[in-house]
Amino acid sequence: MHTDETLAAALQRGDTEALELLVARHYDALTGYCFRLLHGDRSLAQDMAQETFLRVLRSIDQYSHPRPFKPWLYAIATHLARDHYNRAETRRTSSLPDVDETHAIFIQSDRNDDRLMAQDEAREVIDALSALPDAQREVLILYFYQDLPLMTIAETLDIPLGTVKSRLYHGIARLRERMLSDERR
Repeated sequence: MHTDETLAAALQRGDTEALELLVARHYDALTGYCFRLLHGDRSLAQDMAQETFLRVLRSIDQYSHPRPFKPWLYAIATHLARDHYNRAETRRTSSLPDVDETHAIFIQSDRNDDRLMAQDEAREVIDALSALPDAQREVLILYFYQDLPLMTIAETLDIPLGTVKSRLYHGIARLRERMLSDERR
C-alpha cells in the first residue's frame, strides 16, 4: 500500500491515479472537517473539500517530501475556509441546517464513540463549536475529530506547539462553559 507521501510524489510526476487514491482516502474525513469549520453547512463543506483537492492538484509542485501530506492537505482546507469568511460578501448567520440533514457528516469520525452521538447532542455541539473563535474551533476539530497529534496540528496551522496547546485548553474551557450554560436553560 502506498503512503500519502509516495502518492503525492507520484502526482508530482503526473500520475493522475495517485490523485484518485488520495481523494478516495481523504475525501470523507476532509468533508467532515470542512463541515465543522463551516458551521454545519453540508453543501459548502462538500464544495470546500472538492476545492481543496483542486488546489492540491494545482499546487502539488509546492509539496515537498518529507513533510507529511495530511497536514499539508488540511492546511489548504483551513486556508480556504478562512478565505471564505474573510471575503466581504460572506456573512455568518446563526441559522444552521437541520441536524437531520447533517447528522451523518457531523458525527462521521474514525472514533466509534463519535458515531453514537445523538442528534440533539450533535446540534448542541455544532452550536457550541460555532460560537468559538475560529482559531480555537480549528484546533478542537483537528484534535478531536480528525485525530491529529498536537505537533501535526501545529504544522497544519503553521503555529507554535505552545499556541496549539493554549488554543486547545481555552477552546475546551469555552466549549464546556457554553454546553453547561445551554443545559441550564
